[in-house]
Amino acid sequence: MTIKDVFETMDYGVAPESATQAQAWLADHDGAFGHFIDGAFTAPGAGFQSHNPATGAALAALTQATQADVDTAVKAARRAQPAWENLGGPGRARYLYALARLLQKHSRLFAVLETLDNGKPIREARDIDVPLAQRHFYYHAGMAQLMEDTLPDRAALGVCGQIIPWNFPLLMLAWKIAPALAMGNTVVLKPAEYTSLTALLFADICRQAGLPKGVVNIVTGDGTVGEMIVAADVDKIAFTGSTAVGRRIRETTAGSGKALTLELGGKSPYIVFDDADLDSAVEGLVDAIWFNQGQVCCAGSRLLVHEPIADLFYAKLRARMDKLRIGDPMDKSIDVGAIVDPAQLQTISDMVAANTAGHTHIAAGALPAQGAFYPPTLITDLHPADTLMQEEIFGPVLVSTTFRTPQDAVALANNTRYGLAATVWSENINLALDIAPKLACGIVWINGTNLMDAAAGFGGVRESGFGREGGWEGLAAYTRPKTTAKPLKPLTAFTGAGQPADPIDRTAKLYIGGKQTRPDSGYSALVWGKSGALLGHVSLASRKDLRNAVDAAHAAKGWSKTTGHLRAQILYYLAENLAARADDFTKRLDALQGGKHGAKEVEAAINRLFTYAAWADKFDGQIHGVPIRGVALAMKEPVGVIGAICPNEAPLLGLISCMAPAIAMGNRVILSASETFPLAATDFIQVLETSDIPAGVVNILTGPHTDVAAHMAGHMDIDATWCFGAQTLSQLIEHASASNLKRTWINNGKARDWFGPQGHGTAFLDAATDIKNIWVPYGE
Repeated sequence: MTIKDVFETMDYGVAPESATQAQAWLADHDGAFGHFIDGAFTAPGAGFQSHNPATGAALAALTQATQADVDTAVKAARRAQPAWENLGGPGRARYLYALARLLQKHSRLFAVLETLDNGKPIREARDIDVPLAQRHFYYHAGMAQLMEDTLPDRAALGVCGQIIPWNFPLLMLAWKIAPALAMGNTVVLKPAEYTSLTALLFADICRQAGLPKGVVNIVTGDGTVGEMIVAADVDKIAFTGSTAVGRRIRETTAGSGKALTLELGGKSPYIVFDDADLDSAVEGLVDAIWFNQGQVCCAGSRLLVHEPIADLFYAKLRARMDKLRIGDPMDKSIDVGAIVDPAQLQTISDMVAANTAGHTHIAAGALPAQGAFYPPTLITDLHPADTLMQEEIFGPVLVSTTFRTPQDAVALANNTRYGLAATVWSENINLALDIAPKLACGIVWINGTNLMDAAAGFGGVRESGFGREGGWEGLAAYTRPKTTAKPLKPLTAFTGAGQPADPIDRTAKLYIGGKQTRPDSGYSALVWGKSGALLGHVSLASRKDLRNAVDAAHAAKGWSKTTGHLRAQILYYLAENLAARADDFTKRLDALQGGKHGAKEVEAAINRLFTYAAWADKFDGQIHGVPIRGVALAMKEPVGVIGAICPNEAPLLGLISCMAPAIAMGNRVILSASETFPLAATDFIQVLETSDIPAGVVNILTGPHTDVAAHMAGHMDIDATWCFGAQTLSQLIEHASASNLKRTWINNGKARDWFGPQGHGTAFLDAATDIKNIWVPYGE
């Protein structure tokens, strides 16, 4: 184009990026790669080709890992881990700094290789992906430097198996590897089959940094290799990918003792109110859904528009869509690149073709004659239940409907099984900050979208997974307490044949919805003392009783909206009422357990209530120091409804240790009391009834844990399940929780000192809260 042509058409000329250096790097490896194990590349073996999705041209031959390859990589990581952890935080920080610097030195090579392999525009790889990857290594180098001072009671997990997707190959690698290494772990990472090249280039710079052998291992291959890693002798699995695969991983790792974090799919709402800056909101949508061709788990793929401005907004959006440039991703003037693979392109095409609802607008720009390209697409006037409004398309397809009131907007936004991210556009900050906490997701952007930083955790709720990556909250997933737990000793209930210890029968009922209720089963069990005396009868809860408790807990959702100050007052009052009956509970505990330590347990239980009353208005969130003109507010929110299998030992203290932190943080609880010594829990019902606890906030079931554990974990309206019982229960709960991918906190059959530091503290508060990061830019 001549200068005259440019001024007459106001069009862009081509601005091609050279691929010479990337092609030279591929040629240096003869266009074929093995795995990176124990500090060296293995010889290339049988495998598959990596292709450029924009042209279909082959880039390199990659090796399909075998079971032997995975085993060798895990063994190398296991050998290297003790020395790497013993190097200390400052020692590890130097290597992480070196990796960050090398990412900067080779930044253009990484960007070009990423674009060739993935199909995303070079501008996105160069200006977003690579700088963010560098940021993660710099940030976590600092975390490593500070670990010994800020996390003195935490230790590394050991060997981490990490499986990453194809949409952000280098960035996902950085999100996984940087925190793992910072905390003293070693890793075995599998990149996506489609996009392994930048992971192998990262392996190359690990050698340049002098990283000790075995600290980072990379094996390539298809999904079967991921399955091998999940089943391998690793201490943690970190997975980013589809919800379906995440569910299978949860089932596979159940009961194994492996830590697990899952960052899964999304169907994120993009909410535009009538007072929004509409032009800015349109530009935000370009980043929300057409960034990386919509192949983003947190893409703003569900557009919710306020009815008064819907027609105007759609007109502006269609006009902007028609100006998007689609083409060679190596052209720096291109907006939309190629879909990662023809198979993914076919999936997108099939989903859109199957839709018959709404009105479809396809961007006017022509598609390249070759390559895996799909045009930016907008489908309006859909119903909330339409397939495309519910299912993740993972392509450049935006679906939309309208809303009338803010309440409608929240209801539509939350009408999904996912809960990863959301965007709110409004010039009324009061409205925006009113809406943000009501959205069921892990991250909310106000007047912005796709804002990411290593200092702010990223992750979701519901079927978008659990755990966070980045920030202080992300580190917890790569550490464990330094203390070593002992196996839990099984307790057996006493038996007997004696006379009732109490001449007046005191029926021990269930406690559901603020009332004592008989079990639906109609069955009760005898409770004997150590001497053989009959202490009473206890109700046997069933699945229907659990259902009733869930209904009662959901009816008490107003508890989550109360202030920490109010919850603290009620917990203090509960402690006072328990203290007033300390002698009765002491006698009951001594009779139940056949010991003389009842007074100690009662005193500990009272102190525990006071402790969590104190925490109720003090377990604060944070303001993250993110590099934007704005703030990222890490808000600690209640999980919702928590089901807990309480310990058999310490029947009063254990129950209160599960209940108190949960309700202090605004949750409602369903407690399955000690099945060995249940009468302590049923006596505690009388204290609850006189302590201003709203009906449904605390529900208590008695009977065998096995009768309710699987149903509790599998219930779609229970948001988290805790278990402090037998190992078999831990496995049962983790497996059943895959139904809706709820959070679990289990003991894996390990004992917990309920009287010591393990019995209380911020670990319980962490388990009782979700972190929502709300990004608020400021300024004109």
